[in-house]
Amino acid sequence: MDKKSIGTRIKEFRIEQNLSQTAFGEKIGVSQDTVSLWERGKGLPSVLDIIKIIDVFSTENNKISADYLLGLTEL
Repeated sequence: MDKKSIGTRIKEFRIEQNLSQTAFGEKIGVSQDTVSLWERGKGLPSVLDIIKIIDVFSTENNKISADYLLGLTEL
């Protein structure tokens, strides 16, 4: 099984929510450059950033777990 990277999952969720890298970064308090680095696998979000990412991506009907974001489980 080919596991998706955290960057790939961030990018997929960001696109699903119609957010640019800049808009997404503003929601979690990081720059567009930081989001780009994560999505390209050139950097990793901090634990605090992961919590913020989960808050942005989780909805009432679709809760995203840290395990899923980190590629440890599937939805």
